[in-house]
Amino acid sequence: MLWTLITFVGFTILVAVISYLKTSGDDQTTADGYFLAGRGLPGFVIAGSLLLTNLSAEQLVGTNGQTWLVGMSPMAFEIVAAPCCIILALYAAPRYLKSGITTIPQLIGMRFGRSTKLWFSIAYIILYLVVQIPVILYSGSLVFENIFGVSSLFGITKFQAVVVLCIIISVVGSIYAIFGGLKAVAVSDTVNGVGLLIGGFMIPFFALNALGHASGADGLAIVDGFKYLMQNYPDKLNSIGSATASAPEVPWPTVFTGLLFLGLQSWCTHQSFIQRVLAAENLKEAQKGALYCAFLKIIGFMYLALPGVIAYALFELQGDQVTMMDEAYPQLVSQVIPAPLMGFFAAVMFGAILSSFNSVLNSVDTMFTMDIYKEFINKDASEEKLVKVGKNIGIVFAVCTTIVGPMVYFFPAGLKTFLDSFVMLIGLPVLSAVFGGFFFKYLPKYAAKVIMIFHIIAYGSFLLIAPHYSILGGPDSEIHYLYAILILWPIELLIMGIMNHLNKKKGETAWEQPDVKAVDLTPWKYRWVAAAFIIVCVIVVYAAFSPLGLGA
Repeated sequence: MLWTLITFVGFTILVAVISYLKTSGDDQTTADGYFLAGRGLPGFVIAGSLLLTNLSAEQLVGTNGQTWLVGMSPMAFEIVAAPCCIILALYAAPRYLKSGITTIPQLIGMRFGRSTKLWFSIAYIILYLVVQIPVILYSGSLVFENIFGVSSLFGITKFQAVVVLCIIISVVGSIYAIFGGLKAVAVSDTVNGVGLLIGGFMIPFFALNALGHASGADGLAIVDGFKYLMQNYPDKLNSIGSATASAPEVPWPTVFTGLLFLGLQSWCTHQSFIQRVLAAENLKEAQKGALYCAFLKIIGFMYLALPGVIAYALFELQGDQVTMMDEAYPQLVSQVIPAPLMGFFAAVMFGAILSSFNSVLNSVDTMFTMDIYKEFINKDASEEKLVKVGKNIGIVFAVCTTIVGPMVYFFPAGLKTFLDSFVMLIGLPVLSAVFGGFFFKYLPKYAAKVIMIFHIIAYGSFLLIAPHYSILGGPDSEIHYLYAILILWPIELLIMGIMNHLNKKKGETAWEQPDVKAVDLTPWKYRWVAAAFIIVCVIVVYAAFSPLGLGA
């Protein structure tokens, strides 16, 4: 236990020291310096920060819990992220950097007016504060409680342990997000990303080794463990979900439709992701970062999906199968990680949790300061004043989310399904506003508001009613939320297309995107080669985990 504590503290301090050394000389007295790292992030830092912003405990626990329950189909969330990152690199990033924006609502404001900007800013901030950050805090605390038994160690209840851990995560994460600015967050993400790749990839190999020994291996245990998995659970290794599957399984018709739309929302319009791209020193580095991240997401199934399937096979063999999906990954880790490495793995997990928390918190601070305070409260605020406001409101938001976080304890399991489905209540209208604004040059100013109201009513009703496939003559299970997204986004684009056509007939002037020349917009010359390679990798991985490969 002492060695675990020493290695945990040691790696955590190492990340903090590197982050401090890399940012100590930076000018954080300006809005660009504090919120956008001085527009100077290189590609590899952008890639690491994108990966760690996306990856936290709710994914490590949630996605592996999903694959424990339904097999490999949820790995689609990782694989489909790759083409979304390609679209970010080749289509969205050039347009974002051309406008020199700090936030996504700022772009929406340029296209649709100040009041629309306020609508979307408030909606995003509420979503982050009430749903996303509390889920990150709770899932992170749950991981540490389940793996390390904090409640037993200190003689407190499980809920009390969750409260204590939420406070610790919030305090440490806030130090990065509030006092270090975006660059401190990005640098710590990159260092933690290296640790996460090492620690995350350890789990499936240790788990296969344990499965091999449990199945009576007479050769190399890892190989025998994989053979046992293929021979006894090929259905679990099949990533092609039934067309009438319910969440958390992913129906195959939604993989490159509804799931792709969800991915575009996350990777191309989510403020905490996009802020890293907006902070690039030029378009070339932004494209490198997005495409590097695309490749990292393809191999992410190794530590975000495969361990859940191995856990199911191992627990069945041992006779100690868990009953809830969010318990599968923590129990697997506690069983298979060697004691000398537990501290390092704990530090890596802590870093992943912190990265998502401080990234989203930093983005909320940025949106409030730049989109609400500067635009509607104090237009003449100085650069120093904006930074001060950002830090102060960050403290307020951190306290609020720390209070809400432990309350997630009283909700049912299945954290990732809940988060993915609920985020789209606001996320899809943002995607429509941004991409629709680029596609259609004659949209009226009220178009984004119409789409937001329509979507919240339509998608909100779907979530509340939870219709079943039985109404269409199928099994009596809930229609997957990805089908609702599959149908709604084309409808919303069609509505925008009609408004665009009618406005054009009126003789309205086409919208032209301004170029503020914030950074060099020369693209990376190898972007198309990298994109083609990534697409080939996507096809190969999907074929491997299908009835044509391991899922036969």
